[in-house]
Amino acid sequence: MSYVAQKCGVCFRPPSIVLIYKADEGDKTRRRVMPVRNFSEFSDCGLAAEQLKNNPRHKAYLEGVSLRQLKKLFGLLRGHLRGESLAQSLEKLRQEDTIDPEEDLNKLDDKELAKRKSIMDELFEKNRKKKDDPDFVYDLEVEFPQDEQLESCSWDVESGEEI
Repeated sequence: MSYVAQKCGVCFRPPSIVLIYKADEGDKTRRRVMPVRNFSEFSDCGLAAEQLKNNPRHKAYLEGVSLRQLKKLFGLLRGHLRGESLAQSLEKLRQEDTIDPEEDLNKLDDKELAKRKSIMDELFEKNRKKKDDPDFVYDLEVEFPQDEQLESCSWDVESGEEI
């Protein structure tokens, strides 16, 4: 039997992840409450999300829920345990999921770089135009306005020398 996840959320009292889903048999919408045990304000959200997703009791139900979404829900729960308001927790999660274009990615460690790359990949897939999209245009060419005079560089100039 397969399940189609429709909504996923968090409940603070008692700490649990709530999943609204439909089974492929019938049109009845169901709710599954998955209690979160042994989770504190110092716990790792990624590890907790992986453990919940790989739990044999919940694995079939959570196939349609991304690991990233579960990490966010555990982040909200951790913020609540730390005494933060929901708005503060959401703002902190939003800041973690945005990329500063001025940030030097060469200075990041491998774990942070992988996180930034996954955020960029997700954003790319969200904004990507597919062939099935109604506003898809094949071989689109765009003229960008030239407000300023372009500076020429030495490597831009064609030279008469052959290499």
